[in-house]
Amino acid sequence: MKLKDLNKLTDPLPNTDTMPVLFLGHGSPMNAIEENEFVQGFRKVGTEITRPKAILCISAHWETKGTFVTAMESPRTIHDFGGFPPALFEQQYPAPGSPELARETQKLITKTQVELDDHQWGLDHGAWTVIKQLYPDADVPVIQMSLDYSKPPQYHYELAQELKSLRKKGVLIVGSGNMVHNLRMVAWNKLEEPNYGYDWALEAREKMNHYIADGNHQPLINYKAQGRSFKLSIPTPEHYLPMLYTLALQEEKEEISFFNDKALGGSLTMTSLKIG
Repeated sequence: MKLKDLNKLTDPLPNTDTMPVLFLGHGSPMNAIEENEFVQGFRKVGTEITRPKAILCISAHWETKGTFVTAMESPRTIHDFGGFPPALFEQQYPAPGSPELARETQKLITKTQVELDDHQWGLDHGAWTVIKQLYPDADVPVIQMSLDYSKPPQYHYELAQELKSLRKKGVLIVGSGNMVHNLRMVAWNKLEEPNYGYDWALEAREKMNHYIADGNHQPLINYKAQGRSFKLSIPTPEHYLPMLYTLALQEEKEEISFFNDKALGGSLTMTSLKIG
């Protein structure tokens, strides 16, 4: 056996140039089938980055007690929503999984014991509706890692830092949520109004963007101490935490850029980030 063939067996994830990291403000599941400026923003960033060997996604929509990663060969497309048209439920995103990446992720994390999920989960709408826009042919392997709902923000930030080496293994790490996300206060009659946000949502977005641009992550980790605008913007943490995962992977002085940076329906923002 040639040495290069042996390496394939012993190192399923060979070294690559450093991959970027993305946080995608995923918004409505309808972004899977609608044509709008946010979908166009996702597609554009997909053309700007090196094609990954695999994707690790941290989605707002998989919360667990403990930490899990999907490890099946063929993850199912999960339609974890209701009240949408049949065309959305008919959508499938048959990307392969990557048990190899799942096992590598499990080995890297020492902060907690990571469980491999080889049958229960799949790709929820926080993952497939946006990854579909990046790679519409569903030909890049995708795994998901869950959010432990019992842990504080600092814990999630530190856990994410243990994933850094995957960036040098051709893995695109994607956080998917929304930085400002208060569904109970959405102005449904204003969804078509461009960049419509309540004062507190716009204030929170401005502060978040300022901290991100400055590389000042600690106020973002301690978001509960940032006053009324943050309290209203983050009534529950699951849509916000994936953003902390991406920031934790930023190297010192590494470039970060914003796209889709608009408010929606008063109490949501679609702000998305590209690191590297």
